[in-house]
Amino acid sequence: MKKLALPVEPSSFDSPGAGTSGGEGWYEKLYHMLLGNIPFSLLLIDPSLRVVSANRNFLEKAKRSAANTIGKRFREVFPDAILEFTRLEAKIRGVFESGTGLPGATMSYRAPGVPIRSYFYTVIPIKTGRTVEHAMVVMDDITEKLQLSAKVRMAERHLASVVESANDLVISTDAVGCITSWNSAAERISGYPSSVVRGQLLSGLCEMNRSKDMAAIIDQMVAGGVVEFFGEINLLSAAGALIPVDWSFSPIRDDSGQVSGIVAVGRDLVERRALERHLYQSEKLAALGVMAGGIAHELRNPLSVSYSAAQFLLDPIDDPAFQKECVGKILQGIERSSVIIENLLRYARPPSSNQAESLNLVTVVHETISVLTPQAKIQKINLIEHHTEPVLPISGNANLLQQVIMNLVLNAYQALPGGGDVSVFTRREGADAAIYVRDTGCGIASAHMSQIFDPFFTTRPVGQGTGLGLSICHTIVKQHGGVIAVESSVQGQGSTLAVRLPLTVSV
Repeated sequence: MKKLALPVEPSSFDSPGAGTSGGEGWYEKLYHMLLGNIPFSLLLIDPSLRVVSANRNFLEKAKRSAANTIGKRFREVFPDAILEFTRLEAKIRGVFESGTGLPGATMSYRAPGVPIRSYFYTVIPIKTGRTVEHAMVVMDDITEKLQLSAKVRMAERHLASVVESANDLVISTDAVGCITSWNSAAERISGYPSSVVRGQLLSGLCEMNRSKDMAAIIDQMVAGGVVEFFGEINLLSAAGALIPVDWSFSPIRDDSGQVSGIVAVGRDLVERRALERHLYQSEKLAALGVMAGGIAHELRNPLSVSYSAAQFLLDPIDDPAFQKECVGKILQGIERSSVIIENLLRYARPPSSNQAESLNLVTVVHETISVLTPQAKIQKINLIEHHTEPVLPISGNANLLQQVIMNLVLNAYQALPGGGDVSVFTRREGADAAIYVRDTGCGIASAHMSQIFDPFFTTRPVGQGTGLGLSICHTIVKQHGGVIAVESSVQGQGSTLAVRLPLTVSV
């Protein structure tokens, strides 16, 4: 057998061979050392298709020993199924005959007791001059690479499926803000196919007066800044309509951690706005129904009395006193109905704030309490008034504010049918003037807390209240730029209502 230019002994590449004298033995040893540790499987085949050498990687992968491999025919080393599938023997013969290497191909190989492995293989001719002395079979185990590639493809398909199935717009851009992906929802909502918008600036598809805001968000994220704005920017559809979209943004980072693009997720608000309008209309109709029921209930009693009195007047009864009583009942019914309608109109359309004037809230409260003191004595209620400061300057309508205070105090009276204490006090709280009305009555049930300012809501017996008092108070206080709320309430131990109005510089 002729020796190769780089000597290879008829043994495993792991063996340094017999060696030769001088420099040639050193090179041969180094050559075998390199081939023995290379991470590929190598087989050296002679023209009779016998294995001349096999490196460590092949022996370990094939679960074979050097003695059971070296000198064996190629067919004895590989299973028949592999040889029939790959026709590798015929290909090796072709390499010897043509002197041309075999292009790379793949095959799968299962050694006894180990899972199936996949290899990328090629055959390289080793020549002396023009004669092919040996053929080297090089095999690279690509099992893990294929498995990883399959997992990557599966993850990509899963991610693509999620993005395409999303009902929200999912858009990615490069670092400049040009669109790189545009999912099906974006196509459906905007009317733009992906092929049209890809490469365009995302900011260019936004409402004209907000396109700079979108560009600024992308620039800020690419620069590594924190974007505080995650909100609504209208998208301009292919049909020219403005689509309200609520946006959120996330950076895309490369291997070095630099921001290479942006993912923008947008939620179409068109259906939500339509639902909100529907709910708002439903609430208006529900409130109208409550108000209509309350009005009908409150007007029924005085109108019934007036109707009955009018029926009596139609009869020819010569009794002036009785006729006068009937007329009085009619007038009382009309007056009662007028009060109900006036309260309702005051709730719906309170007087304009243009009637406001400079007031001292302490004076307004004191004058109102003076009017309510006689009734407190009749009901055996101890009415207490206290002011921490003599002057609390506000701007408002004195008559309306007196109505608020009167309603709150009268409500407190109603919570004390057997007598008790009602305290009314004022004080300065920062930039506000506060009025507190506190009673020692029955308190407010927790189930009623969210309803006490609703029109026509009342816990009083039928015919003893319209349920508009606190609703009117709420409307008047809001008109004055203030707030009214239940400060505290313990059922059986009383409650406290607070009104806060903005202070002015002077009275």
